[in-house]
Amino acid sequence: MSPDLYYIPYETFLGDVRAVAARVSADDWKPDFVIGIGRGGLVPAVFISHQLNLPMLSVDHSSKVPGFADELLRKVAEKSAAGERLLFVDDINDSGGTIAYIRKLLAETGCDSGNLRFAVVLDNVRSQARVDYRAEMIDRDSDKRWFVFPWEAVGMSATIVEEALSVPERFA
Repeated sequence: MSPDLYYIPYETFLGDVRAVAARVSADDWKPDFVIGIGRGGLVPAVFISHQLNLPMLSVDHSSKVPGFADELLRKVAEKSAAGERLLFVDDINDSGGTIAYIRKLLAETGCDSGNLRFAVVLDNVRSQARVDYRAEMIDRDSDKRWFVFPWEAVGMSATIVEEALSVPERFA
């Protein structure tokens, strides 16, 4: 089975990050920092941090380097406990695994959950995790496309297909 690759046009992505930033701006809750969740959330976080004129931090969760992201998340938890408000940004909330993991680790390290918000470009209505801000909703029960964001489009096509096929439950 070959995945249905959907290459998100740059202009669509740009409109989506502007929509997320506008939703954050319209809220009474105001972040002190934007935090990009690596690797997919780094590019949207940069755009959103510029749009909101806020400093950005990053946590590279996707690298799976033992202890690396966890150490950074502990530092982030300290900021939250000290009263700073943190807006985490990722490209997609698909299964919810990344967001659930980050919330769990932050809670275990003394984070003040009232100082956290999560934003994504694409949010799966079926995800196990909820987010506070999104540009678009998808439903994985009916939408089986593999979304290829503009920064991923420069990758080798075979690599993109291989990554998509590594998560067969998304196509079932």
